[in-house]
Amino acid sequence: MSDSDFTGLRGKEFECADMAGARFTTVSLNGATFRACALNQVVMRGVEMVDTTIDGEIQGLVINGVDVAPLVEAELDRRHPDRPKFRPTTPEGFQEAWDLNERLWESTVTRASRLPPEMLHESVDGEWSFIQTLRHLAFATESWVGRCILRDSSPWHPLSLPWDQMGPRPGVPHDRHARPSLDEALALRLEAMGMMRRVVDGLTDEQLDSRTEPIVGPGWPDEGETFLVRECLLIVLNEEWWHRMYAERDLAVLEEPG
Repeated sequence: MSDSDFTGLRGKEFECADMAGARFTTVSLNGATFRACALNQVVMRGVEMVDTTIDGEIQGLVINGVDVAPLVEAELDRRHPDRPKFRPTTPEGFQEAWDLNERLWESTVTRASRLPPEMLHESVDGEWSFIQTLRHLAFATESWVGRCILRDSSPWHPLSLPWDQMGPRPGVPHDRHARPSLDEALALRLEAMGMMRRVVDGLTDEQLDSRTEPIVGPGWPDEGETFLVRECLLIVLNEEWWHRMYAERDLAVLEEPG
C-alpha cells in the first residue's frame, strides 16, 4: 500500500490515553515508540515485525504458537548467573541476594563516579539519568519496605523519585528535575538500602509468609492495601536488578569517546 492509503497521523503523540479494546487494521507503526504502556491480552495477526526491541515484564508471550517468555527467562539466567539469586525463597536466600546486590551496586557506583559529575545527570535515549536511577530506587525501597513492611505512612525523602507516569499523590515527592550531587543521591540511596538490610537480617520464615498490615494514609502503595512480606521484598530485588542493568547499559554509552 502507498502512503496515500493511510490517514496521516505520523509523529502524533498519545499520552495517558485509554485505548483498551481498540482495533488497529492495516496500520503502520513503523518507528513507533511505546513507553510505559500496558499491552495485556493484545492479539496480533498477520503482523510484520523486523528489528524490533521489547524490554519489560513479559509473561505468556506466544509467538507463532510458542510461548517464548520461559525461553527468554532461561536465556537471561544463562547470560547472568547471578540473576536467579534475586528470586530467593528463604530468609537466608534474601540475605544472600542483598549481600550480592550491595556488592554489584558498589561496583556500578565506582564505575559511575569516574565520569564527570554533569554526565551523571544525562539521559540516554530518554531513560533516567544515573542520579535519577538512584533516587528512584530509594523511592521503591521506601514504598515497599518502609511503608508496607515497617508501617511508616510517609517514608519518602524529598528527593525520592517515583516512576514518571505516577499522578500527583498527597505527600509523595515528584521532583523529576532536581539535580542533587552524586554524594547527595548516594546518601539517600544508602539510607534506603540500610532499611532493607535491617529487614532481611532479621527475617524469619514466619515473617516471609505473613501479610503486611493495611496501609494507613495517602501515598503509594494505596491506603488499605496489604501484601505478602515476600512479595514486597521480591519487588525491591527486581527493581534493584533491572535498574542496575539499565544503569550499566547507559554508563557504557556515556563512557564512549566524543
